[in-house]
Amino acid sequence: MKMNVCTREQLPIVRDLAYNIWPSTYGDILSNAQLEYMLDSFYSIANLERQMDNGQVFELLFDETNAIGFVAYELNCNFENFSKPLTKIHKIYLLPETQGKGFGKFMIDEVSKIAKSNKQKGIYLNVNKYNTAKFFYEKLGFVISKEEVIDIGNDYVMDDYVMQYLF
Repeated sequence: MKMNVCTREQLPIVRDLAYNIWPSTYGDILSNAQLEYMLDSFYSIANLERQMDNGQVFELLFDETNAIGFVAYELNCNFENFSKPLTKIHKIYLLPETQGKGFGKFMIDEVSKIAKSNKQKGIYLNVNKYNTAKFFYEKLGFVISKEEVIDIGNDYVMDDYVMQYLF
């Protein structure tokens, strides 16, 4: 398994992975309408390019031959509760059939190494309050630092925990 920084030309792979992963990840949490709205909003090529331009680094995870997941992170992305330099994991997703095989931990470990080498003091991410991934993050040592409800438009919100792991 290996992770490679994603080029602009590879953003369609990120989009396609998201469209394949999200229905199983969020199908029991979000309505189909909200799921479609969020995918269209967050994963259009134009929006992915804008996220990249605004500092997010996208990396694709490959098994021997195929992209099986991705992570997007941003160095020095602090929210108001922190004065320390932190890295935010904006997105981390794996194809459902690859979950539970150590790939998610591998991606977190790789982002942690990058963060540490850039003198960051920790990493953090948002997770939907009803997403079972919360337990995965807790197992890796993440703790809930706050709750937040984010208006994403079209009368939809993201109801999240912010979880952090300090080095």
